[in-house]
Amino acid sequence: MLHLRLISPAERTDEVVRLIENTVGTAHLVVLPGTARNPVGDLVLCDVAREAGDGLISGLRRLGLDETGSIAVDDIGLSLSRRADKAEAEAPGEGADAVLWEGLTEATHEESTLSVTYVAFITLATMIAACGVVLDNAILIVGAMAVGPEFGPLAGICTALVRRQPRLAWRSLIALLVGFAVAMAVTVGFSLFMDAIGLFHRSDLEGERPNTAFVYAPDAFSLIVAVLAGIAGTLSLTSAKSGALVGVAISVTTVPAAANAAAALAYGDTNQTLGSSVQLLVNLGGIVLAGTLTLLAQKYFWAKQRGGRA
Repeated sequence: MLHLRLISPAERTDEVVRLIENTVGTAHLVVLPGTARNPVGDLVLCDVAREAGDGLISGLRRLGLDETGSIAVDDIGLSLSRRADKAEAEAPGEGADAVLWEGLTEATHEESTLSVTYVAFITLATMIAACGVVLDNAILIVGAMAVGPEFGPLAGICTALVRRQPRLAWRSLIALLVGFAVAMAVTVGFSLFMDAIGLFHRSDLEGERPNTAFVYAPDAFSLIVAVLAGIAGTLSLTSAKSGALVGVAISVTTVPAAANAAAALAYGDTNQTLGSSVQLLVNLGGIVLAGTLTLLAQKYFWAKQRGGRA
């Protein structure tokens, strides 16, 4: 169930209440006239089944409530109510299959914004991965994958393509490109510094690396894993099962490939730099392709399940 907290101008409250009452899957409607002060209006509270949430939120936006009032949505962790159980049973479809498009857009907007924190995380992840590739340490590679925040902008691009929001696509692309560019540039300097103090050696990077050689050797499995990870990551976002994102992060070779390219560039190894760059692009492209197709499929099947049009 979702909990909606609405601030409605007094002259629109009747329409808002009517919309909620006519939406199958709602419960626990409360109206507190004149209690809101900023903005001034009535406070309206209700719960709605997740599978009916997107339709209700879209209806509220058509009433202009996001402009003249406020729409706040929270997930309900526990709801002990026979009326809530009835509302979920009445709502068409399954909650796990429902996509809250407004929530997805908001989440990807936040995760795909270029910020100091985002750049710091992707840079640190790339530096950790550089240690992993030079030392041929798979544990460091996995750790770097988990730290990397690059799935946020990738999800933002997928969402923007499906919802036809060029501003979100552009913002996400900038975050992705600038983030990796800064991270790789800093990692080149980091690699040179580590070499200068005797902790990195060119022979380690160019020697036998049974645990990490895959990061500069793209093959068919690189694309296959990226596609599967893109599907899993998108499903985890739309179903609010964020725990699966950790598994997605450590399944694709994005940050390690960028780190290997940067370390190889520091030593002038063009073969590894090129191979790692191709690996990076294959993984990024595979995730975007799979994520976009997954969202399109969810949009189509959900519309069919509800008897509407995709």
